[in-house]
Amino acid sequence: MGPMPTRRFESLMALFIAASIAGCATQQPYLVAPQISDKTADQVADEPHASARPLPYKGRLVEGDPAELPPAVAQALSPNAPLTFTYREELTHDEYHIPMIISALDPVTYAGSPLGDYGVTANATLTIYQGDKAIADYTAKAHVSKSYNLYSEPKHSELERAARDAVRERIDQKLYGDADRIARAVAGPAPTVPE
Repeated sequence: MGPMPTRRFESLMALFIAASIAGCATQQPYLVAPQISDKTADQVADEPHASARPLPYKGRLVEGDPAELPPAVAQALSPNAPLTFTYREELTHDEYHIPMIISALDPVTYAGSPLGDYGVTANATLTIYQGDKAIADYTAKAHVSKSYNLYSEPKHSELERAARDAVRERIDQKLYGDADRIARAVAGPAPTVPE
């Protein structure tokens, strides 16, 4: 009977020491090497939209931020175009966390096992008008998430940028798929030739 309480005491002490070390680790600053996705909004706005193919029509932006557009839309902007564009994006955030009592007692927590994840969902709407008539309306949704552990977690700005990039790519895909129809609508009916 003598050795049993000693083993429990040693196990509890080992758990206490591991928790203390882990507690100190979380107080250390979180340092990350600069990433491509960590660009500022000004740097992103200054970049040419090289990957976007030109659309067969032009439009004026009447609602939305010109620096925060899908690449194909940004390339199609023209101050005197007959079409008008409205673009909206909305972001929502979600989180999942393993209960602290479970993670504190689980040894894999201290080896870097995920403790939960952070997510961002981007919803986008692009409407194209010819005069007062809406001739196209596109919506898209994209969700990105990344897990975190005791020693590192993703930046919210990194997740937001990834969600925005993904939803803009989906809007561009829809635009390219519908480009010929919109171009025909802008051109109008073919003129008749008098006999």
